[in-house]
Amino acid sequence: MTNKRIWLSLAQMSGEEQKYIQEAFDTNWVTSLGPNVCGFEKSLEKYLQEEKKVVALSSGTAAIHLALVQLGIQSGDEVICQSFTFAASANPIKYVGAMPIFVDSEKDTWNMNPVYLEQAIISRMKKGKKPKAIIPVHLYGMPANMSVILEIANHYEIPVIEDAAEALGSTYKNQKCGTFGEFACLSFNGNKIITTSGGGALICSAEDQANKTMYYATQARDDAPHYQHSDIGYNYRMSNICAGIGLGQMSILERHVARRKKIHAIYSERLSKLSGISLLENPSGEYNSNYWLTCIQVDSDKTGYTREDLRLAMNKANIETRPLWKPLHLQPVFKDVPFYGDGTSELLFDNGLCLPSSPVLTDDDLSRVIQIFKI
Repeated sequence: MTNKRIWLSLAQMSGEEQKYIQEAFDTNWVTSLGPNVCGFEKSLEKYLQEEKKVVALSSGTAAIHLALVQLGIQSGDEVICQSFTFAASANPIKYVGAMPIFVDSEKDTWNMNPVYLEQAIISRMKKGKKPKAIIPVHLYGMPANMSVILEIANHYEIPVIEDAAEALGSTYKNQKCGTFGEFACLSFNGNKIITTSGGGALICSAEDQANKTMYYATQARDDAPHYQHSDIGYNYRMSNICAGIGLGQMSILERHVARRKKIHAIYSERLSKLSGISLLENPSGEYNSNYWLTCIQVDSDKTGYTREDLRLAMNKANIETRPLWKPLHLQPVFKDVPFYGDGTSELLFDNGLCLPSSPVLTDDDLSRVIQIFKI
């Protein structure tokens, strides 16, 4: 069928997942404990190649939430967050009763702009509200400018929670994304680099943080023969079934990253010949994106059509695309939140589109997508 649906970012199975799932059923380890959970965590730690501890959780959102909890952030506090990102980067700030402070994007990485980051810190401190954490995001797999962000964070003694939900397999200055911050989160939703069907992980800098994470993620149960609780806890631990999927996925993680990079290279080669179409590319050799999604900007003055015209033409051809994230400072739920920037993220949203990037795509599928640009 020549008009099959081309999806934005489908999962691809290795064939090993079923083995781990069957073992979980055979041994009756189907809860939030078990050898698959421990094995998946150890596999991630080995892959990250840093002295980090990983705790598998129910989602990347849960990971950010527990990082905020461990940093003691509470009602009345403020946390700086990148505006150009999915709402899950900021929602946990509200979970703990704090206020997000949004910062605009750089033009080259599309991530947190260090100039406006420092501007926001100074401004909030003048108001007597020193931010309690900074959440940069590696958007679409593109590493943020972590050297400058960390320099600023360290100068003002503000911890960094790195949102690497989309960046497993990306590196900045040859260091894996997810290993720069005091904490970092990963996501394993069905559309990510690898999947556990649903799930995430918190990357911790020390073993005591990992132990505390597991404590909070399992309803904060005290060490007692009966159910006793001294803290508010959460049901956030990953199940042994989901972790089994993750273990199977780890066997093809590098292959997934390589294929997404190849897909991006094909798009880059063929779309660069078209006037008015530009791609999000590594700004320099220091950046090595996994290209989780290939993203473009449409200059309608040169193409003769808008981003929305292109999206609708793709949809008509049975191809799924998606506008870039709508900046959080434009979201109705965050309409009263302070924002520091120059509107870069708004322009990116207005003109940007995510293209199909799944490793299951064939070269013929990509040709179908690229053909639509001739509308």
